[in-house]
Amino acid sequence: MDTTFLLNSVWVMVSAVLVILMIGGFILLETGSTRMKNAGHIAGKTILTFGISSIVFWAVGYGLIFGAGNALIGLSDFFYSGYEVEGLGLSGAVFFLFQTAFAGISITIAFGGFAERAKMSVYLVFAVLFSILVYPPIAHWIWGGGWLAEHGKQDFAGSTVVHLTGAMAALAATILLKPRIGKYNKDGSANNLYGHNQVYTALSVLLLWVGWFGFNAGSTVAVDGGFFGFVAVNTNLAAAAGTIAAMIISWIVIGKADVSMMLNGALAGLVAITASCAFVDTWASVVIGFIAGILVFYSIRFFEARKIDDPIYALSVHGAAGVWGTLSTGFFATPELASVGQPGLFYGGGFEQLGVQALGVVVCGAFAFIVSFVLLAIMKSFMGGLRVTEEEEIMGLDMSEHGVYGYPELLESEKPAIKTTGTFGTDGKSIKV
Repeated sequence: MDTTFLLNSVWVMVSAVLVILMIGGFILLETGSTRMKNAGHIAGKTILTFGISSIVFWAVGYGLIFGAGNALIGLSDFFYSGYEVEGLGLSGAVFFLFQTAFAGISITIAFGGFAERAKMSVYLVFAVLFSILVYPPIAHWIWGGGWLAEHGKQDFAGSTVVHLTGAMAALAATILLKPRIGKYNKDGSANNLYGHNQVYTALSVLLLWVGWFGFNAGSTVAVDGGFFGFVAVNTNLAAAAGTIAAMIISWIVIGKADVSMMLNGALAGLVAITASCAFVDTWASVVIGFIAGILVFYSIRFFEARKIDDPIYALSVHGAAGVWGTLSTGFFATPELASVGQPGLFYGGGFEQLGVQALGVVVCGAFAFIVSFVLLAIMKSFMGGLRVTEEEEIMGLDMSEHGVYGYPELLESEKPAIKTTGTFGTDGKSIKV
């Protein structure tokens, strides 16, 4: 067997493992960014929904993306059986697993918008629907030889395909679910519902940062020439720049070096460079990451001012930064590195590639949002609502959905809920538990 084939297969297998381990990073991120009474629920549903997305991807997702079909969708290769693909240059089974991991990350991002108030049954149903009707069409358009690929859309590892898609589904959920109890006061001012463990969130960012080397550098799907090393360098530089930028802007605006904002800046830098990591020079990766760090700060404030309750800032970290990252190749893609599409505006390519990138953002973002909103609205009608009751939300989803706390030794004495009296929600209803 060809040595290059074996090396490519090993490299992509390692990358697939790194991307799957990012699920652990998202567990810590969402758990640490939310309240203790929901910790076990968040951890468990994240593992379960990755399992669901894996089965659905095996059955139909892979075929809808990479199967033979037309410019809109793939129509073959369902129930993947481990066959090899001619000319792929690595094991077909390894490539399948790598793509499974990407599909799982996108639904995990989407569920950030559901946090602390959605029913467990809603996660189960939407995981199936998203994995068939939302993610595969967009992935096919860009990665599966669809119509955006024909236009030269540049999205090397998924700023649009994975991150923007997940964020737009999260936006649909936050609108339909409405804010968490206690998030906003009658006058419209927002309360900080602080996460219970900032160490978890910091550790999650480190795990995601490392996993991103599999996400981006692994997307080379080859070891020839060691190009994956260049992609990894760009990835690291953008994350570093995003961290620094978010810290600086928070220090300037609010007078404190906000730790959570620094962490969001790192993730925003990673999301932004995901589209362009193989198409831009190293200096551009620093600029892209730095702008993402500033953008995520103002994006978070923008959504909060409009009463869009996004507990883990998926809309800003994955949505706003995903848009910027996708557009960035239209500015910074170099003639030497633009293996897909055209060079960017700053390299003599004019507005052509920027226009293609903008088209991809608008169409893919709108598709993910509209389809997710319709699906969730239908689910809301047929499932008796998307949200747990007020009493269950105050009690916490650990107890109300699963009957046990994630931290039993700390919270068991307070069953069935943290006793609270106050005015909650937009209707000003007083609830005593």
